[in-house]
Amino acid sequence: MRFNNGCWIMKEGTEKFSPMEVHFARISDDKVVICAPTHLINHRGDTLGGANLYIEVTSPMEEVLRVRTYHHKGIKKYGPDFEVNDKTAKLSVEENDEKLTVSSGKLRLEITKKYTRLSFFRGNELITESANGSLALIKTDWKGTAYDKTAYKPDSDTTFMREMLSIDVNEFIYGLGERFTAFIKNGQAVDIWNEDGGTSSYQSYKNIPFYISNRGYGVFVDHPEKVSFEVATEVVTKVQFSVPGEELDFYLFNGPDMKSVLSRYTALTGRPPRLPAWSFGLWLSTSFTTNYDEKTVMSFVDGMKERGIPLKVFHFDCFWMREFAWTNFIWDPKVFPDPAGMIKRLHERGLKVCVWINPYIGQDAEVFDEGMEHGYFIKREDGSTWQWDMWQPGMAIVDFTNPEATRWYQKKLEALMDMGVDCFKTDFGERIPTDCVYADGSDPTKMHNYYTYLYNKAVYEVIEKKKGKGEAILFARSATAGGQKFPVHWGGDCWSDYVSMEESLRGGLSLAMSGFGFWSHDIGGFEDKSTADVYKRWCAFGLLSTHSRLHGSTSYRVPWNYDDEAVEVVKKFTKLKASLMPYLYRNAIDTWKTGVPMLRSMVLEFTEDMTAPYLDKQYMLGDSLLVAPIFNNKGIARYYLPNGQWTNFFTGEVREGGKWYEEYHDYMSIPLFVRPGAIIPVGACDTDPVYDYAEGVAYKVYALSEGETARTMIFGTDGNPEDEIWITKKDGKYEVEKRGPSTCKIEIVGSDIDIMEVSGDVTRKILC
Repeated sequence: MRFNNGCWIMKEGTEKFSPMEVHFARISDDKVVICAPTHLINHRGDTLGGANLYIEVTSPMEEVLRVRTYHHKGIKKYGPDFEVNDKTAKLSVEENDEKLTVSSGKLRLEITKKYTRLSFFRGNELITESANGSLALIKTDWKGTAYDKTAYKPDSDTTFMREMLSIDVNEFIYGLGERFTAFIKNGQAVDIWNEDGGTSSYQSYKNIPFYISNRGYGVFVDHPEKVSFEVATEVVTKVQFSVPGEELDFYLFNGPDMKSVLSRYTALTGRPPRLPAWSFGLWLSTSFTTNYDEKTVMSFVDGMKERGIPLKVFHFDCFWMREFAWTNFIWDPKVFPDPAGMIKRLHERGLKVCVWINPYIGQDAEVFDEGMEHGYFIKREDGSTWQWDMWQPGMAIVDFTNPEATRWYQKKLEALMDMGVDCFKTDFGERIPTDCVYADGSDPTKMHNYYTYLYNKAVYEVIEKKKGKGEAILFARSATAGGQKFPVHWGGDCWSDYVSMEESLRGGLSLAMSGFGFWSHDIGGFEDKSTADVYKRWCAFGLLSTHSRLHGSTSYRVPWNYDDEAVEVVKKFTKLKASLMPYLYRNAIDTWKTGVPMLRSMVLEFTEDMTAPYLDKQYMLGDSLLVAPIFNNKGIARYYLPNGQWTNFFTGEVREGGKWYEEYHDYMSIPLFVRPGAIIPVGACDTDPVYDYAEGVAYKVYALSEGETARTMIFGTDGNPEDEIWITKKDGKYEVEKRGPSTCKIEIVGSDIDIMEVSGDVTRKILC
């Protein structure tokens, strides 16, 4: 939202009230509260009127500062609030006549006492600041103090709190959720407001009020309601964020590197859990509006097996339930007369089963009257049930602020899991009304984005209860801050062409820069049916994503619906992913422990590289594999390699980094490069994502420099470490140290050294 008319004046009728001085500060071990009048106090008469702002500074953990500014303290607090791990750490505070300094670790906030300025430092380096006039209470209908109306609710359209934090030369801003616009957010106006708008517009299913800078800091605006960001727009040297009402609360995270910022942000808002290893296998869907029954489903499952394509999850989309009845939790008896038997038969084939749900209950659903009579749905102000016809005729929306409604919904899901269902695709959750009433009195404006958190949390809890920790997973579309605790999230409804394939990757990279560790997308596109060319390129990309699902709208996405070569492409890359599971699962464990995503933008991994900030058509899958999907029908790959010697995973060819490359690839290939000095463990199995990753693993060592040591670990599917290896290059030879009982092979890629087999613990062994 914009308040200015150019650089110097406000819009007509708009007035801002910014802190002009620190009149006094109350200081304790863990909190500083500043009284900041919005005009200078030159004598006692100046204290008789005007607005005072109060600035409260605390720290939830080291290297993080929270700044909360408010006007009228007595305004009623409306929920909901984000669930954050704010434990209130001790502060270091210094004060003199000119300024107040508040520190947490190496992060320091200096507040000048006159013409108040908030400056954030990392050591002696200024990273960003709020200049005088940037932090402000803003009135858009200002007629004078005597005629002012205080904003009593967080949906005010006349009263706002605003902050503007500076950005520097060559500073770029990323994140703000899943965004399909340009990856770098500079020059964009972004409203944090969940909408069901597909992948080809400014709208987003997953809006996160968090941004991260390539200067190694991040900002989280702790407001579930609409937060309006102006990123180098209204003032091109600043990131502005504003919220309705009379309070603004934000956290600033120090790095100094971008991965540390994400780690600290997810420590505050929640980290992704450990995921089941099977979830990294290939998922196949019935698709959306296609006709299917058990015979169709089994023909797909058997068809994949006959063609040698390892399949791990079968997903039933909407029409497992009868029409007009979504979500009634009941298998349509016309097409699935024996659902429990069918699920058992799928399990016997080694598959997991996922079914589609949403939080809406159609009026024709068998459970609608039960939910309405017990008050389980969101209501209108007159007490009637809130309904509309946008998705299902007469649909109502489950009120997850009502504990009884949540338990009711969860019981329905438990019955499905007792039948054998393993997980759920939690679709929708974006079109949540604001003209409604919640059971717990939550403000509907703040609930619009937050609803999806309660929805996905309720479903995730059921799966975790039935399956146990480490076995729970969703396939979710909508999200808000903290939603990363309920993975995995997919990119929503895209078209079936190269442009949509590219925008899907931008959305995924943006989401990853917002604290989400795992990500997927509809391989081949959702709307329409792609050409065989697009499908094959998308399959290579999709099977080198953290999670891989074949799904569409009006057509089946089995590869033989395209051409024979598509079958071979899907087979090759599915088997490749299975063989990479020792590497992928180790990275998944790292994501669980640190919050650093598996899908990594180039700027996240190579922040100091001057080209990396602009790269949004390639990515790192984990810490050591670079993937550059092909986005054209000519098979031309264009990609950039950072400094160092990068090795083609398929051919072993070494290329010098710091350069751009352009080359042709057939459908059986994709630019997949290994980072210099990396060890990639390749598993002994390529037909299933679940196996003993340590036994028979091949440790492949790439471009290790003289005097350098490479290290990697193998984790079991239970999340426990099983094998660890160090390899050092010294005087042209390779020293090996290994811990763990397994037998492995070691290969120095690109050398004439023979493959070496190592069994059990090895303290030091020379490989010549």
